[in-house]
Amino acid sequence: MSDIRIATAEDQILLDKEAKYCSYGDTVHYIEPPRIFSRCEGSYVWDTEDQAYLDLQMWYSAVNFGYANPRLNNALKQQIDTLPQIASQYLHKGKIELSEMIAVDAKKKFGLDGRVHFNVGGSQSIEDSLKVVRNATNGKSLMFAFEGGYHGRTLGASSITSSYRYRRRYGHFGERAQFIPFPYHFRGPKGMTKEEYGSHCVQQFARLFETEYNGVWDPKVGQSEYAAFYVEPIQGTGGYVIPPMNFYRELKHVLDQHGILMVSDEIQMGFYRTGKLWSIEHFDVQPDVIVFGKALTNGLNPLGGIWAREELINPKIFPPGSTHSTFASNPLGTAVGLEMFKMTNEVDYGAMVMAKGKFFLEGLQDLHKRFPIIGDVDGLGLALRCEICGPDGFTPDKATLDYMVEEGMKGDMVVDGRKLGLILDVGGYYKNVITLAPSLEISYPEIELGLKLLEQLLVRATKR
Repeated sequence: MSDIRIATAEDQILLDKEAKYCSYGDTVHYIEPPRIFSRCEGSYVWDTEDQAYLDLQMWYSAVNFGYANPRLNNALKQQIDTLPQIASQYLHKGKIELSEMIAVDAKKKFGLDGRVHFNVGGSQSIEDSLKVVRNATNGKSLMFAFEGGYHGRTLGASSITSSYRYRRRYGHFGERAQFIPFPYHFRGPKGMTKEEYGSHCVQQFARLFETEYNGVWDPKVGQSEYAAFYVEPIQGTGGYVIPPMNFYRELKHVLDQHGILMVSDEIQMGFYRTGKLWSIEHFDVQPDVIVFGKALTNGLNPLGGIWAREELINPKIFPPGSTHSTFASNPLGTAVGLEMFKMTNEVDYGAMVMAKGKFFLEGLQDLHKRFPIIGDVDGLGLALRCEICGPDGFTPDKATLDYMVEEGMKGDMVVDGRKLGLILDVGGYYKNVITLAPSLEISYPEIELGLKLLEQLLVRATKR
């Protein structure tokens, strides 16, 4: 193992400038010194010393199709030479055709007519969805959301995100959420199967509507005080927790009984991360609203949006001017989004991602057998989790995972004579979960390489 890495003289100059001129409000500084990167391609990024790092988190699942994907990059370049910018109040071909692709796909899968509205990213699209929901429910501002759920850090999005630390200094400006337990089976009650625990969680939620004294339901008029339930079908920041397959079907039944909308937050799990365009597709339910972002443009442009049922978003109920962003539906972003859809229509990404995910999960399961500090592994497609625990295989061990992340960023591991670093992301309720979101284009040899690098980090953690 190497000692603490020292920044090069050139990097140190930049870091000194960053310390003086850059806000730390959107920087993390988990690793000291922070890395400065210079180029990227496929599943790799390189720092200023040209040290390669295999990236298994791909910009929090924003770069699903690999860094510098030639086809998507070329779509951006071509758009720059034709219509690089136009005010979002005007129409252009890309906006219309991308909306059509998303809406037609939703009609085919869910049997529902709907429309698409764009914004500049995930959190901003959550804000737009809150407007749609409030508008359609006579201004109701109370929402249900999950413990462990993450929907962004704008004011509305942070109000329905379960981490108080994102709201602590700012308070509430409208929305409020009641947070409901998610069926996190590994840390749930013992003696239940995963499906039984999913049903148990739904039953506990349904109990809120049994009597007016549970505070959410007026049985005399048949109305709930709550407008919608915001769900991440697979929890992202919460640790890539995958619920039982019966859970959302049973939950949606309760919501429909009480006139509560289901909003599916697909910002991190959308665009084939789980082997489906939308992760909610795995669970055989019809969402009322879908929120998307991140991988729509493979990280090349800040574009997100919502799809909503026709009844919620048609021009009579949601007229021009209901919401607006200067850069929404910009032609550079929509051009890349269109090309992404064309690309994924030509290749069976669903089958490809499920096969690679199965291979990767089998490798994680092998590590699970050999290293007692791994408490749980799971995955759906290429959304995979590896929970790091104490020697008992259950007690959360954030410190050990922090150590592994730092060791991975040293760039000093060797596999087949090649020196490499490994980029991992940390999530989970106790910040002890490796949330693995590799490129969907990752090769099988690169998956094997990632597993070998993980094994080296586990060995280091065990021996320290």
